[in-house]
This record gives sequence, structure tokens and C-alpha cells, in this order.
Amino acid sequence: MVPTKLFFTRGVGSHREKLQSFELALRDAGIAALNLVSVSSIYPPGCKIISRKKGEALLEPGQIAFVVMSRAESNEPHRMIAASVGVAVPRDKRMYGYLSEHHAFGQTAKEAGDYAEDLAASMLASTLGVEFDEDQSWDEKRQIWRISGKIVVTRNITQSAVVKPDGRWTTVIAAAVLLFD
Repeated sequence: MVPTKLFFTRGVGSHREKLQSFELALRDAGIAALNLVSVSSIYPPGCKIISRKKGEALLEPGQIAFVVMSRAESNEPHRMIAASVGVAVPRDKRMYGYLSEHHAFGQTAKEAGDYAEDLAASMLASTLGVEFDEDQSWDEKRQIWRISGKIVVTRNITQSAVVKPDGRWTTVIAAAVLLFD
């Protein structure tokens, strides 16, 4: 049972109830009608990344769907929250890649997205034997990955939000939804 397709989605919800804010974030992401099962961070060999629109067309209400999901929530007024999923895909399609979840307080969407992407690429690079200094900047590491020729693509999906002054619960999610033929 190896997924053949994957799509990325994200959402945000706000409500006086914590659970309802999560439900609204799932609705915003288009995955509220599914029974979600969280899985770890392997990007399956040969898996194809498709658009959210194409992915949603393959879903049925009530189905069990495997996801790599990041979630952040708060009701602290003015608190910035972010949830991100990064991916690193190897050039060799027969090999697996990595998905990473990152959730943060006080990071912008760009900062959280870059961090999640960096995590996924770092995990894949270490698996592939690409050596680099962990303390190098994102751009320096990215250049090493390009030179190695072993990582073909990295990207992320990120949702951020700032809790409104009224202190309503705010939830942000980012997810990779894995699909089977």
C-alpha cells in the first residue's frame, strides 16, 4: 500500500471554541469531510505531486485519508502562529524523499516555510550522503544540494495567522494528503 499521488493544502479557522477553530481550518483546507490518519514523513518513491483541485476531486466524504499534517493553535491575542509542511524529492524517482512538519509561534509564513523545507532537505541529504554543515545558512545549504544533483525539488505549503484581539481560538494547518490509485 504505497501512495501514488500527493497534494498539498492549508487552512485557517477562528472560533470561540478550540475544536471548532480546528474544524474550520480543516474546512478551509478542503479536508474536513475525511477521516484523517497522521503518518510520518516519507515521500513515497515515484509519487506524483498533483494540484489541490485534482486531489480534492479524488476524495469521497468519510474516506480514510493519510496525511502529514502540521497544526498550530492559540487564543493569545496578537499571537502569530504558523504551520508548514516541507518536501524534498530525490532526483532518482525509485528512492523515497522526505516530508517535514513544522509549527511555530512568532514566525512569518516565509520563515516557517523555509524552515520546513530546510528540514525535509536536510533529512533527505543525510540519507543520500550529501555532506554539509548544519550551521550553514539556508541559501548555502540549498547551493550544496543543487551541486550534488541528488535532490531535484524542495518546496513547502504554509499557513500563518495572527490571533485577533478578541482572543478567539485560531488554528492553522498545512498538510500533504497521500492518495492511492
